[in-house]
Amino acid sequence: MRLNHGHDYHAILGAEADGRRLVDWLASRYAHSSAAEWSERIGAGLVLLDDRPAGTEALLRRGMRLVWRRPAWAEPEAPTTFAVLFEDEDLLAVAKPAGLPTLPGGGFLENTLLHRVRVRDPRSAPLHRLGRHTSGIVLFARNASAHTELSRQWSERSVFKRYRALAGGMPETDSFPICVSIGPLPHPLLGSIFAAVATGKSARSDVVVLERRPGSFLCDVMLPTGRPHQIRIHLAAAGHPLVGDPLYGIGGLPLPDSRALPGDPGYLLHAAELRVAHPRTGLPVTIVCKPPNIALEFWRSTEGTTACR
Repeated sequence: MRLNHGHDYHAILGAEADGRRLVDWLASRYAHSSAAEWSERIGAGLVLLDDRPAGTEALLRRGMRLVWRRPAWAEPEAPTTFAVLFEDEDLLAVAKPAGLPTLPGGGFLENTLLHRVRVRDPRSAPLHRLGRHTSGIVLFARNASAHTELSRQWSERSVFKRYRALAGGMPETDSFPICVSIGPLPHPLLGSIFAAVATGKSARSDVVVLERRPGSFLCDVMLPTGRPHQIRIHLAAAGHPLVGDPLYGIGGLPLPDSRALPGDPGYLLHAAELRVAHPRTGLPVTIVCKPPNIALEFWRSTEGTTACR
């Protein structure tokens, strides 16, 4: 089993750490490990405070530099190849395969799109992310000025995003908006999870039905906003959960008694088109991405042999 190269996690301690024992703070701050496990790591010299190996009884104060030198570990398997869709001196757009996380987390570090893209171009920084099992376009900036300008476009909601989805049920009309607030909801396994809640942030999705099938329909979804898991939550809130979604049910809430997590597979969702103003020239840039071959039988539409327009 191949191991990655390990990773150094850095933190600057805030006021909440003042006067606390190191092992207690670590166990509460990083609850994925027990106090006993953190004690073993500290004893092995894997935790540093201000560049020196720490002791379990060390008392913390704000401003201290903490480093945890995590040894190499075997990451979960994931597809690690990607296709380049667009590239110039400012931008890099790639096609992420379903199953590959965009960013590190949940045990993933090198089996991520970010790491794989940076092997090719260490300067690249992602401007957005896709869920692990969503395929399609991810756009990277290749320099600081491009990142600043594209980030502004995202914050001003001037970026056009079109997704393709296979949803359940039979909508009454061929196009309809979904305006449902999205925010955190208590979750027994994760503490909280994003869902359709009245106290959340406003969000809008515009749905266009492409093809009706027995019990399901193929659609394009345009996103003026970009909340976490927005398409999955919105279509479920409208009574049309994504076919095979193990987490979100009708109403845009986690399914009752489900132990599914946001990163679990089963649904088909693809980022098919992205339009931005070029950060250097201001001219429009349109990037399109065909759906993955492995799912073409699900993605075919009345438009032709592929799902991209």
